[in-house]
Amino acid sequence: MSDQLVHGRAAQPDDEAEEASYKKWSREEAQALRARDPSVSPWRVVALQALAGVVCAGLVWAVTQRSTAAWSALYGMVAVAVPSALFARGMSRNLRGSPVTAVAGFMFWEMVKLGFAIALMAAAPRVVQGLSWPAMLVAMIVCLKMNWLALLWRRRVVTQTTQRV
Repeated sequence: MSDQLVHGRAAQPDDEAEEASYKKWSREEAQALRARDPSVSPWRVVALQALAGVVCAGLVWAVTQRSTAAWSALYGMVAVAVPSALFARGMSRNLRGSPVTAVAGFMFWEMVKLGFAIALMAAAPRVVQGLSWPAMLVAMIVCLKMNWLALLWRRRVVTQTTQRV
């Protein structure tokens, strides 16, 4: 019988091609990949969210001349950045483990983040006197969009790095 058994079944031509194309990377190859495709730190995204919220609050105050609207915008930033920081902290604690543990950890910390953000929004009328919902929601949207800005910025950095090489 000329068919080889691979994982308890007859080897197919695709299996042989897949095995032939698999190669373990050296340390230098892995470092070169990391240099070409750097990851974005979650802490950088949280910092961008906080900065965007502060800028948004400043703009709200400049346009409305109402401190309650500016405080509402700042609270909107808190409602986004603090849960994001909690998520980043939770995810960065356990970097080792199985893929199942990583997925379960991601789901757990995402639920914690969402629950905390909802609790902050529910508490907003009691925490901020004279809450301006539009100012708070606009600031929250601006802060949430910083995730996309970080990804676009990463893409630009990767493109510039590959053009230099």
